[in-house]
Amino acid sequence: MQTYKINEVFQSIQGEGAFTGVPSVFIRIQGCPVGCSWCDTKHTWTVDPELKTSSAAVLAKSEPDECWFEATALDLISLMETEGYKARHIIITGGEPCMYDLTSLTSALLDQGFSVQIETSGTFEVIADPRTWVTVSPKVGMQGGYAVLDQPLNVASEIKHPVAMQKHVDDLKALLARPACNSNALVYLQPISQQTRATELAVAQCIDNNWRLSLQTHKFIGIE
Repeated sequence: MQTYKINEVFQSIQGEGAFTGVPSVFIRIQGCPVGCSWCDTKHTWTVDPELKTSSAAVLAKSEPDECWFEATALDLISLMETEGYKARHIIITGGEPCMYDLTSLTSALLDQGFSVQIETSGTFEVIADPRTWVTVSPKVGMQGGYAVLDQPLNVASEIKHPVAMQKHVDDLKALLARPACNSNALVYLQPISQQTRATELAVAQCIDNNWRLSLQTHKFIGIE
């Protein structure tokens, strides 16, 4: 059975995009080559075999680090039951989760009655149960050199684009203009790091283009 390298599993509130405010269990997968300069989870970038540990050790972390454990979908469902998590929405994030075939994980969770959301950079194809909500946060021109692919844009339920300057808005418009892009996807602008200029730009562009604004609510209220 497919196994996954897991950096974190925790219960909180979704702070971004269409599911803002929804109680959620976050499954954070280890590994990402995209290289976003503003990434706030850089501890998930590298998979070091020497840092493989147990699920108990990962759950006991007091601070984020590069340690990870390996688990199947059934292992993760059992872990959530043992921990007594109440949230019924699952967010598979990273790292870059779409480096993995997520079919067995998403299908198992959905069959257990959870709603499931993937958060991806759009630089790897999304291989998952078609019932999954796909959030593409396109990463254009990052240091890893990966391009945003057509397939993730085609299956996107929402496109949540980080923005700090006009170039980022132009990048988004170019992605939305691709024939493969899902025209029914919800479109969000998210100011990078809550910068004042970025927020002002995002608000103005949302109004001009009838897009939606996504704020990182969890950072404003001080939760993970």
